Amino acid sequence: MQLTIKYFGMLAEATAIAEEQLDTNSCSVSELVEKLKNQYPKLTDKDFKIAVDQQLVDYNHIINTEAEVALLPPFAGG
Repeated sequence: MQLTIKYFGMLAEATAIAEEQLDTNSCSVSELVEKLKNQYPKLTDKDFKIAVDQQLVDYNHIINTEAEVALLPPFAGG
């Protein structure tokens, strides 16, 4: 399956890209994050949330279809 990975804010700066396509098998969010941290070591010390198809999900969420995954830096409301 192919995922569209989008990086925002400091995460785009850490990876030096805003978006990429990733071919992968069905995986949990935690497995995907581990793969991305191995590919982009600067992500290791960053705090961020994950959205799959524009819905915030936890790290146990299983991604088993083509999806848009967004890595979102911390943000404040007001």
